This record gives sequence, structure tokens and C-alpha cells, in this order.
Amino acid sequence: MVLRGVILAGGTGSRLFPLTKVCNKHLLPIYNKPMIYYPIEMLKSAGVKEILVVTGTYHAGEIFSHLGSGKDFGVNFTYRVQDTAGGIPSAISLAEDFVGEDKFISINGDNIIFESLKPFAEAFEKSNDKMQILLYRGAKEEAQKSGVAVLEGNKVTQVMEKPKEPPTNNIIIGIYFMGPSAFEVIRKLKPSGRGETEITDVQRHYIEKGSLRAEFLKGKWLDAGDFEDLMHANNETYRLCRENLNGFKEKICK
Repeated sequence: MVLRGVILAGGTGSRLFPLTKVCNKHLLPIYNKPMIYYPIEMLKSAGVKEILVVTGTYHAGEIFSHLGSGKDFGVNFTYRVQDTAGGIPSAISLAEDFVGEDKFISINGDNIIFESLKPFAEAFEKSNDKMQILLYRGAKEEAQKSGVAVLEGNKVTQVMEKPKEPPTNNIIIGIYFMGPSAFEVIRKLKPSGRGETEITDVQRHYIEKGSLRAEFLKGKWLDAGDFEDLMHANNETYRLCRENLNGFKEKICK
């Protein structure tokens, strides 16, 4: 199985101003390393060696100079710049030439998990579905500010964004497994009321085709999109390292 990786590290990080006025959001620290190191390690855990980093013009040079060719990480980096914010699907669309006919994993650069993606990649490969999302069983309050999914078995039957009364607490995290057909779907999307393409519209397309499946995380999921989440992500990662849960210290805290 050939899998490629895409890390979405664009945007201005406005919810983290003024930190992001002087530093790219994805280089902010999560305990002992820059945030973007975590999605790199996630992709490596699935055997991915070829990784495209999509960044915006805002502090893009810091990303390039810090990550370099990928040699220090044991991978190969390719870079694309998203000139203006256009939504997650628009950022993913920049990976079309890079992906070619391969399947790929797209990760939002501020998502952090602490388990291998390999089992999820293998489940996607064995299925006939065109897209797979990862879910985290969270609290109602978390579901109210996230995308959530309704399931029948592993099949997703409904997705919704930030519901006031979530029908489930199955939170859709920013890790998506897709094939090259996704780019054709993205090309047909129309911007939403906020002027951007929406990843939920991609998911709904595959729901209509009966081809959107889901897998659940077994452990923690952390998001670092605002100050509260950034602080929580730092504290929780520190705790996991100190307690060395499931060999966590050796794997993550080097």
C-alpha cells in the first residue's frame, strides 16, 4: 500500500494572536517540541514517507527553513503555498499533483493524537469506501463546538457542524483518509456562506454514495486552535510524558 501524507498548516492563527503575529501557529510549542512535529510523527506511524506541507503566506518561510527537506525526520517534504484562506478542501486540492493516483492521509496541523495511524490506514485499505474519518468520543460541550457524525456500524449516515444539541458525541477530528477521487469532488464544491469550501460537504458527498466510513480513536485527541486548547494540550502532553503511559515517553517525549 502506497500512502502519501498532507499536513494542512496554513491560516493566520488569528485565535492565537499575538503569539501568531511573531511565529507560525504550527511552530508553537506543545510541551517539548513544535506543534507540527506531532502530525509528522502520526504520518510516519502509518508508514508515510512522502509528505506535502500546505502553508499560507503568513510566516511560511519559518516552516520552510525549520523543516527543510525532511532528512532530519526520515521523510521527504514537498511544499505548497495557499495564497488566500479558502477552507480545508481548497487546501487539500493543492495536493492533487503530489498525490497522483495514490491514497493519502490529510491532517490538520493543530490536531494531536497519541496512537499509531497504522491500524486506521490498514482498515481504510481493506474497505471499498472512498473516504474515512477518525472520531473521538468526547463530552457534549466538545461536540457543540465541533463537527459530529451519526453512524450505523462503521458507516457514517449524517454529519453536522457545531450543533447546539448534538445527536451524538462522536467528534470528527481533522484526520481524513481519501483517494484521488476526492479532488474531483472538491472541484465541484461551492463556497459556503462564509466564503470557503467546507470539508463537511465532501463528507456529505460520500455519505450519499454510501462510501464514508469512520473509525474511533482509542486514546486522547487534542486540538490547539485557541489559547485554552493550547494550554490544555501542553499540560496534557506533559502529564502523559511524566506518567510514561504505554511507553509514551519513549515514543513522543524524546
